[in-house]
This record gives sequence, structure tokens and C-alpha cells, in this order.
Amino acid sequence: MTDEEIRALLLRTRRIAVVGASDRPDRPSNGVFRFLLDRGYDAMPVNPALAGRAVHGVRAVATLAEARPLDMVDVFRRSAEAGAVVEEAIRLGARSVWLQLGVVDEAAARRAREAGIAFVMDRCPAIEWRRLGLPPRIATVP
Repeated sequence: MTDEEIRALLLRTRRIAVVGASDRPDRPSNGVFRFLLDRGYDAMPVNPALAGRAVHGVRAVATLAEARPLDMVDVFRRSAEAGAVVEEAIRLGARSVWLQLGVVDEAAARRAREAGIAFVMDRCPAIEWRRLGLPPRIATVP
């Protein structure tokens, strides 16, 4: 995706399911989840090991289906596990899927794009937000 496409995606997205969110402060998924909340996103931690427990004050759910509706699915899983998450995101009608740094699955990317889903791979929304100089709070983009 181009910088303009990423900018538009980050600004129009409202709800993000963070698959693999952690309650451990030393984990990148924990810091990115906090970052998303601080930017005004309606972020939902998705982690079966944490279901019912709070991550930064938000009750975690066990499955992606429980996190609906899905604007974006942000994936903190191993590359080998990402395809299954992408398939579920497609099935559940997600508008976009974001695979975090180091998470690469070209076949899943192709399937998502063929399904009309915006797809970002091997990038971090927190890093992209800062790199693009986006505003501190989410603005409404028509």
C-alpha cells in the first residue's frame, strides 16, 4: 500500500480487533494495543488465554467472531498461523487486515485482496502513524 492508502486506512478505521493481544507490558502487542486505545480506536483484545480478563481496561474475548463488527483485524501471530486468522477475517466481513512486523503470508494477502479487503503486511500501525505524522486523535475522513 502507498503512504496515502495507509494514511486513509488508519484515519477511517474505528474498530480494531487485536489478535494475539497480551496483558504483559513487555510484549509488543501490549504496547501497540495501548497506542491504539490512546489514538481513540475502539480496540478489542482477542486472545483465548485472556478471555474475560482486562487488557488496558478492555475485556478480552476468545475469538475474532466475538470482536465483531470488524473494521480492521491487527494480527500478532506467527506467519504460519496468520493465514487462518485472515480466512476468519474474510469470513466475518472485516474491511482490512494488518499483519504486524515480521508476519508475512503472501497467499493470505492474495486471498484477502481478492475478497476486496485492504491488506497491510510486515508493518506496525503505531510505527506508520508516527512515520506519517498523523494527528494525535483520529480525524473523520469521508
